[in-house]
Amino acid sequence: MIDLRSDTVTRPTPEMRRAMYEAEVGDDVFGEDPTINKLEQRTAEILGKEAALYVPSGTMANQIAVSILTRSGDEVYCDEGCHIFNYESGSPSLISRVQLHPLSGENGIFTREMVEQRLRPPDHHFPPSSVIEIENTHNRGGGKVWPIEEIKRLRELADSHAMRIHLDGARLWNATAASGIEEHEWAQYGDTVSVCFSKGLGAPVGSAIAGSRELIDEAHRMRKRLGGGMRQAGIVAAGALYAIENHRERLTEDHRRARTLAGGLAGIDGFDVDPQLVDTNIVILDLSQRGIEARRFAEKVGEQDLLVTFAGKYKVRLITHLDIDDADIKQALKIVGELFGGG
Repeated sequence: MIDLRSDTVTRPTPEMRRAMYEAEVGDDVFGEDPTINKLEQRTAEILGKEAALYVPSGTMANQIAVSILTRSGDEVYCDEGCHIFNYESGSPSLISRVQLHPLSGENGIFTREMVEQRLRPPDHHFPPSSVIEIENTHNRGGGKVWPIEEIKRLRELADSHAMRIHLDGARLWNATAASGIEEHEWAQYGDTVSVCFSKGLGAPVGSAIAGSRELIDEAHRMRKRLGGGMRQAGIVAAGALYAIENHRERLTEDHRRARTLAGGLAGIDGFDVDPQLVDTNIVILDLSQRGIEARRFAEKVGEQDLLVTFAGKYKVRLITHLDIDDADIKQALKIVGELFGGG
């Protein structure tokens, strides 16, 4: 089975399992789990923030951030393809009672000017413009890495309008591996930053939210409200701790394999994908020229034990990760070529 649906399907390596088995644990709700405390301290250090909080999922990390950065009735600017708008079940409106203001960025990346054009005037008819949300790398944008200069410009805009920024860095590790720009350099522009341990890094569970001590203290309360306080969770946190110390540098292997995959797919008649646009580990394949619906494509290759997912009616998403090697990429291209190469 070759599973290219997501980098969330990875399984702990033997070394990671050993670290989890040997983890020292305590009651994290009382702040007494030494492994979680170490993970939070290390994450904050990598991101250049005062504090961090371990949470069960990226969705929870993002929703905690939205909650602590806004007040009921505020408005959050984001890209129309971003995770908090598409894949978090309407949580901003349900939990924080805020309104999302989607922008039409290019591959998930919008500009300062696009936000400026949409900013609400200070009038009681309009919701207060409160937060700019950035997703780096951008999932539906094909794993694109944001230009850091654009993030800096958005930070300047936010400061000039008393707004705040949340950086959804679920795959920030990939952005660093692809660009050479350290995580803390990206994170400096966000009031809050979320990172995921269970995607490219291959840990089984968890994300973190980082920021100032004051904001993370508020985040603790919100995590409690959402039921995210776990007890002897150092067992799973040990996997995340192992991952950030051992799996970040190897992400370039996933990126190389993604480009190889994109290059092979681009050689099939009517398959629209540009390997030069593959920044990280996500490949978006457009099948509209062939009139092949993504769901049908997924079903056909699935019969040959190749798993993919779809990002639109004619768009297929394929993601490389820790459990995919060069032989898997070669076999995946063979399967697709035999099924669809005849044009």
